[in-house]
Amino acid sequence: MSGDGTQQDPAQGTGGEQEKKPLIDYPTVYTFKVMGRRAPDFVEYVRDLFRTYMGTEISPDSIQEQSSSKGTYVSVSVSVYLLSEEHRRSIYVRLKEEPRVVYYL
Repeated sequence: MSGDGTQQDPAQGTGGEQEKKPLIDYPTVYTFKVMGRRAPDFVEYVRDLFRTYMGTEISPDSIQEQSSSKGTYVSVSVSVYLLSEEHRRSIYVRLKEEPRVVYYL
C-alpha cells in the first residue's frame, strides 16, 4: 500500500517516482578484492594504494592474500571503513587506472 492509500504491485516498481534505497548503508566496513600477478611486493603495493586512497595507514589485520591455484596470480582483500558511495566508486575508478591490477571486485 502506498502513502495515498492505493496498493502497488512491487514487481511493477514505482516508475522512478520513489527514491531507491541504497544497497549499502554508510558508513560501513567494505572489502575490496584486488588481483594481480604474483610478485614479492604485490601485497605491499596494494596496501600503499589503499593508504593513498584512504589517507591513513592500513592495518595488516585488514589485509588478506590468497594465491591462485597455479600460483601465477594473487588476490588481496582489503577491508576499509567507507563513509559514502562516492568514496567507494572513486576507489574503483582509481583501481582501474593501476597498471599492476589485473582484476578487482
